[in-house]
Amino acid sequence: MLKKFIGDPVSIPPLEGLGQNENLSYKEVPVEILDRQVKKFRNKEIASVKVLWRNHLVEGATWEAEVDMKSYYPHLFPPTPSQS
Repeated sequence: MLKKFIGDPVSIPPLEGLGQNENLSYKEVPVEILDRQVKKFRNKEIASVKVLWRNHLVEGATWEAEVDMKSYYPHLFPPTPSQS
């Protein structure tokens, strides 16, 4: 049996600071790289980075492929000594 839910207005996050569009959507923007790991398989290695996204807590950080993140968001990665 289902009961009617009466929400608490205090628990609803404010929408003012999100910068949402008319259809109440917003663009996810990465803020910081928190961690890096390399998964080793039989024939190759895949590097991943843990990304902290804007408007999310640290617990909401996700693991993304490092190659993809470098191509879309190069400003998150510090220049290597060979690039200077």
